[in-house]
Amino acid sequence: METYESQETQTPEYIEMQTPEYIEMQTPEYGGMHVPENRAKPELKNKGLYLIIPIVAIAFAEFMLYFGRVMVAMEVHAAILLGLSLSMLYIKNEDIQKTYQALILLPVLRLVNLSMPAFYEETLYSFVFIYGLLSIPVTIALTHQGFTREQLGVTFKKIGLYIPLAIIMGLLLGVGEYFIIETNYLIPDLSIPNLLTLTFLMVFLVGLIEELIFRSVLQNRLEVLLGSQGGLILTSVLFGLMHSGYGNIGEVFYTVFVGFIIGYMFYKTRSLPLVAMIHGFINVFLFGVLPHLF
Repeated sequence: METYESQETQTPEYIEMQTPEYIEMQTPEYGGMHVPENRAKPELKNKGLYLIIPIVAIAFAEFMLYFGRVMVAMEVHAAILLGLSLSMLYIKNEDIQKTYQALILLPVLRLVNLSMPAFYEETLYSFVFIYGLLSIPVTIALTHQGFTREQLGVTFKKIGLYIPLAIIMGLLLGVGEYFIIETNYLIPDLSIPNLLTLTFLMVFLVGLIEELIFRSVLQNRLEVLLGSQGGLILTSVLFGLMHSGYGNIGEVFYTVFVGFIIGYMFYKTRSLPLVAMIHGFINVFLFGVLPHLF
């Protein structure tokens, strides 16, 4: 004998309430209380287009800087910064959001660099102001990317081997770059105190912050989106483009090459200290040692 309740469950109204469409409507948007936790998010189409647009814009801004159009470059980078920031509010795809969060560090880097007062341009301590400020957005990006310490390269394994390796690679790559752009020195002489000061700033500030941007954040994120090879290549190209300020096309191509070498070392070792030291020692030789020797 069926009870009243069992008879009620056989009604068309009750059966309709058990359908996926009805259950889906019990969300806050429809005034209900049920929120399915495992609903699949719609896949974003044309991911490549979302990536190409900001990269082309960054390349355009850097080319303006290459040709000496500093104000235009700053205006374009400011527009990129604003565009990427607003886009992250409307694009719901997590991969694109985090990619934009990584790319946004490049216009920030350029704008901070170009906004320094003119009397800081030829001094060593301009790097303290520039990269000290950059540490704030870089730290925020690191904490929101969702990478593990191992993925970010935060490890001191084999550090005893990596220190001499970084010095040798820094010398070799620094010599190649010096003969392209022939930089001026940032220290008055090669005394031990001056060399130690330069090394500290270039390794633990400039090298560390830039490698956090290009390798720990950007290369890791582009590898997720494009694969290891694509991420390495695109990061290297962006690294080269961000050296357009020298106004030397040879420097742009050379730093693409250097970026590829450093990026490959990061890909193989996942060691942030190694790539930060290589980058730092390139700058030590480029802005300290070599100008005094040649």
